[in-house]
Amino acid sequence: MSVEGTWNLSVSTPIGRIKAVVELRERDGVLTGVARGAGEEVPLREITRDDRRLTWKQAIAQPMRLDLAFDVLVDGDTVTGTSRAGRLPASKVTGERRTVRGHQA
Repeated sequence: MSVEGTWNLSVSTPIGRIKAVVELRERDGVLTGVARGAGEEVPLREITRDDRRLTWKQAIAQPMRLDLAFDVLVDGDTVTGTSRAGRLPASKVTGERRTVRGHQA
């Protein structure tokens, strides 16, 4: 199952719900990606996939400077899991892959 595509994510944090868009691409077996949200675009780091489990790290500057670690399970066109910023409690992550006319974007 491919994880490539554009994913609309929602992260439920103690300061409110944060929306983000993550784009994942695979080339020669290597996953790369970027995240967009709060007016910034940041590269994804250390992207790993183990069957349905997908993990990555990213730094953000808005609403505050944080280094986030995501750990989600992919189920078709949906993801569920957590995002953690250092020692802060984990935040719930949900999302779905964007589709165009029934095909992956």
